[in-house]
Amino acid sequence: MASTSTQTASSSSSPSEHGWENEVFLSFYGKDTRMGFTDHLYADLTRKGIIAFRDDEKLQRGENISEELLKAIQESLYAIVVMSRNFAFSKWCLMELAEIVKCMGEKRLTVYPIFYHVNPSDVRNQTGTFEKAFSMHEESLKVDKEKMQTWRDALTALGKISGWHLHDSYESPLIQEITGKIFIGLNCRLSSDYKKLVGIDSSVKEMMNLLGIGLDDVRFIGIHGMSGIGKTTLARVIYERVSCQFKARSFITCGREETKNGGLVYLQKQLLSMITGEEINVWDNGDGINVIRKRLHRRKVFVILDDVDSEKQLEGLAGSHDWFGIGSRIIITSKDGHLLKRHVSGIYKVKELNDDEALQLFSLSAFKKPHPTENYVDMSKYFVNYAQGLPLALKVLGSFLFGRTQSAWKSAWDQLQENPSKEILDVLQIGFDGLEYLQKKLFLDIACFFEGEKLDTKLMDVLESFGYYPGINLDVLMDKSLITISYGKLLMHDLLRKIGREIVRRECPEDPGRRTRLWCYEDILRVLKSKNGNEPVEGIVLNLPFQKSEKLRAEALSKMTKLRIFKIDHHCFYGNSSAIEWNGDPLKSLSSNELRVIELVRYPLKSFPSNFQSDDLIDLCMRDSQVKQLWKGSKQSLGSLKRIDLSWSKSLIETPDFSGSPNLETLNFSWCRSLSKVHPSIGVLKRLKLLDLNSCGSLKSLPDKINLKSLEKISLYYCSRLEKFPDIVGDMTSLKEVTLGYTAIKELPLSFKNLSGISEGLFLDGCKNLSIFPSVIYSLSSLTKLDLRNCRRLEKFPDLSSMECLESLGLEKTAITQLPSPSLRPKNIKELHLSGCKVQNTIHMAFMLNIKVRATVYCMV
Repeated sequence: MASTSTQTASSSSSPSEHGWENEVFLSFYGKDTRMGFTDHLYADLTRKGIIAFRDDEKLQRGENISEELLKAIQESLYAIVVMSRNFAFSKWCLMELAEIVKCMGEKRLTVYPIFYHVNPSDVRNQTGTFEKAFSMHEESLKVDKEKMQTWRDALTALGKISGWHLHDSYESPLIQEITGKIFIGLNCRLSSDYKKLVGIDSSVKEMMNLLGIGLDDVRFIGIHGMSGIGKTTLARVIYERVSCQFKARSFITCGREETKNGGLVYLQKQLLSMITGEEINVWDNGDGINVIRKRLHRRKVFVILDDVDSEKQLEGLAGSHDWFGIGSRIIITSKDGHLLKRHVSGIYKVKELNDDEALQLFSLSAFKKPHPTENYVDMSKYFVNYAQGLPLALKVLGSFLFGRTQSAWKSAWDQLQENPSKEILDVLQIGFDGLEYLQKKLFLDIACFFEGEKLDTKLMDVLESFGYYPGINLDVLMDKSLITISYGKLLMHDLLRKIGREIVRRECPEDPGRRTRLWCYEDILRVLKSKNGNEPVEGIVLNLPFQKSEKLRAEALSKMTKLRIFKIDHHCFYGNSSAIEWNGDPLKSLSSNELRVIELVRYPLKSFPSNFQSDDLIDLCMRDSQVKQLWKGSKQSLGSLKRIDLSWSKSLIETPDFSGSPNLETLNFSWCRSLSKVHPSIGVLKRLKLLDLNSCGSLKSLPDKINLKSLEKISLYYCSRLEKFPDIVGDMTSLKEVTLGYTAIKELPLSFKNLSGISEGLFLDGCKNLSIFPSVIYSLSSLTKLDLRNCRRLEKFPDLSSMECLESLGLEKTAITQLPSPSLRPKNIKELHLSGCKVQNTIHMAFMLNIKVRATVYCMV
């Protein structure tokens, strides 16, 4: 019997969010049980976070129960009827019961009767005190017979329901049983919000497979993903679906705020209290561990530890499988994948929503329906693309735009480009804030400079030179879902990149010259067109847009003493080129001893500054420059240099002396068409891996001898005046590919046979002076591809029977007229290119050789 609700906060979302006002309606006769049993029952419901409705004893009664009371019954999930000896003497209790039974009949209410010191048969048949009560009502002129019959029918119906019979037994165990049943029933009802969780079904299915509910083992399962991706949402759905199968269950939020406020002891006490239903004192972390192990090691529990961010939390809450009973399941959600790997047997990685799912979720927030309103479709797709499948961003943006006009949407979009949503960024920044110092710097460099770049040896060297220890710290960023590596590229979610750049922008919003990193075209121009460059700047990376010409002041670089990376690139597209004109020499103005990378495309001067010093520089790129000679003599101040790229520098005449740079690994002078001289020091670079002299049409000779033990690839393609390949000295078995196509080479030196490591290809195509097959090639036992196309003076098919690894042979447009006998063929040949050759019986021979002829064949008649 009730009229005004007394409620307690639920452990989950409020009932009103689910379409009902209360979870439990308590019906009782106040004088029998208000101060005892019903009060204890209500208190235990409250402790379990169950919202219960009970009456206000000061409420004034009328002839009929109020509309408020009827509504309270109708909007409850459960009704507990405490049927006591004097219940039927109250006509208000009987009116409540009639409404309860009516709602039960309409299948809108679950009813649990408690026969409190009364016999269920007396209730069912209206005998004993119930008979006396109805005799009293019959004598009353205010109660008609039809209403009394309704009351009798309600009592009869209630008496037939299986409930609890309390008679000469302890009340506390019974109360625990009743509230436990209600608690389980509530948790087994999936939230109506579940229907709004787009794309959740497949995730739930995969999680259920990992959990293996019902198997007699103990499992720790992880849910991993970036902030805002939906880890907690998935965990809550699983909790609602599964927890009803466990008597002992708990959902613990281990987030920063909770830990900060109460520490690990607070979380330990919360876990114990929710599972045991008792308040258990814990003095410190160690005591908490001992109590959890002792109290839970025989219990089958279902526990979710949400938003775990430290090893200490896991060790203090779920340190080992043997802390819990057989059949237990522990789910741990975290942004830190490495943390999960050390503790769980399976991990589910939450994925971004696909385009269709993202549009649906956005629409549910923006339009309260699963698809956009007709005039908003295109604009909706802009916002959906911005969110990149991140549920948090989709819901925040959709909710913000709900009910707004098209002009407001457009204005919001424009604002979003300049100022990303604070609500979204604040959530995403949690992952950044949890990083260590070097990891934060690495994250910001990726966000500002390296996102989307190929994660190759070059980039790893650069990151290593910055002191970032990329071998371990890139793994940390991946484990924390802050970056991904896909198809060899370093990738970052668009919103994470935005938060990284926003963090840098906040360093000094007014003056970009006082920020650590510059990447924005307008900001860089503002700094380099003035004298605004300052000490804090550590990196400048500018990709000049097409058809842009700018004049920059070199002196703006002079104050940047912490500069680590300096890249100014120009785009060139079908003759529409961009250009930068420098007021002064930018390299002379660089004053930083921290420089590791210089990429200055179209450097305007004829040589490198003689006074330039940078002991730690590892990467020097000056593509398409006006340099004639890089430097004179040995440049001892560039001892750490690993890469030089002067490709497309049409004025370059000779390469410099490399003896001062013994760590060089890559040299690229391709398309330097005036290059005629290569310094002898190039032949003794012990660490050189790549030498690219492709299309150096003026190059006539190389050093007589080379001893490059680390060399893996050499390209001399279209060095049309080059007549001789150097002699090989020492061990050069690391060499895998040699490209000599369209050179003037007539033969290969005898020492060429020592290049036994060549496996990926020997390219001699277009060598017009090659008339005899070089016999040294027979020694290349690992060679898989040999290209002799357009060697028009080559007349005889070589004996390649000893080359067991050869799979591809190119002989197009040679003078060969006849194929060899099967005994002389390469045993494992798969491709034979013969177009343009006047070879007899080609098709028959191809059949005999069991190979694939991949060309048009001209047969002699």
